[in-house]
Amino acid sequence: MECMERLVAQLDESRALERKAMAELFAENLREQKKARLHKNLFRFFIAGYLLLLMAISYQDVLFTKQIDSLSGKKHTAVVDILGAIMPEGEFSGEKINLGLNEAFKDPDTVGVVLRINSPGGSPVQSSLIYDEMQRLRAKYPKIPLFVAIEDLCASGGYWIATGAQEIFVNPSSLVGSIGVIMRGFGFQKTLDFLGIENRLLTAGKNKAFLDPFGPVKEEENQHAKKLLNKIHQQFIETVKKGRGDRLKIDQEGLFEGLIWTGDEAVQLGLADGVGSVDSIARERLKTPKTTNFSNQDTFMDQWSKKLMGSTQALLGSVLPMAILDRNP
Repeated sequence: MECMERLVAQLDESRALERKAMAELFAENLREQKKARLHKNLFRFFIAGYLLLLMAISYQDVLFTKQIDSLSGKKHTAVVDILGAIMPEGEFSGEKINLGLNEAFKDPDTVGVVLRINSPGGSPVQSSLIYDEMQRLRAKYPKIPLFVAIEDLCASGGYWIATGAQEIFVNPSSLVGSIGVIMRGFGFQKTLDFLGIENRLLTAGKNKAFLDPFGPVKEEENQHAKKLLNKIHQQFIETVKKGRGDRLKIDQEGLFEGLIWTGDEAVQLGLADGVGSVDSIARERLKTPKTTNFSNQDTFMDQWSKKLMGSTQALLGSVLPMAILDRNP
């Protein structure tokens, strides 16, 4: 009997210890969950604060940088950049460049405007839109001179735009010109034949599949494409002649045939007026060394998205060819 009582007592004690251990384990688990929730909430607050800080910085950059220069009351040389391909919906579309030019000209402290170009060219339409706006602004603000400063490359559509300025300045080693038009395309018919693939293309309209890369070359389509290119080329030539006037040495062989020239040669041929840069134009021609950049490549949300993407990465570790004015040196 006494043994039974001792056994029961031991069992009760064991159960009590087990219940105590379970209670302690439960309490520890609860503490860990609370701690995890706290860390998660702190992390969320950190991310939210980080994003708000980025938005505040972007907001300040986009909305206030230029105003600060203007409110200072100091005269400045306005700068607008074209530093890439000139294409619709791109960083350097006609719409974005023209917006920057308008802001630059209408600023009351602008002494002169310098369009800085480092571009292989691009769309003839976008180039023409920028050129036309340059002419309009020059007529509207006759007291504000407009210059172009060419850096490494100013070819095709880039040079189309450059001719809209009063004067063009280059580096001796700049590459300038490429007054021509190009239409790129590929032909895959022999590849399809080799692979045993049949091109089953249906159209309504004789020329709807114009320059189809999967079909045979049609001479009448080639001739029509060449007419289009020649017409755009002629528009380009007339724009250059109008912009450069008597400064051009039009008797130079190959001047309008797509060749590129160095900066020194460009000055000799009348494609440019002299050697210079944004800073030298500001200092020597405009007598206003202080520069303010009025480029408008991105909207507020675009800039914020790019900054967010770059910071987050650092934190975590048509078948139809398009006629374009471009040059890949």
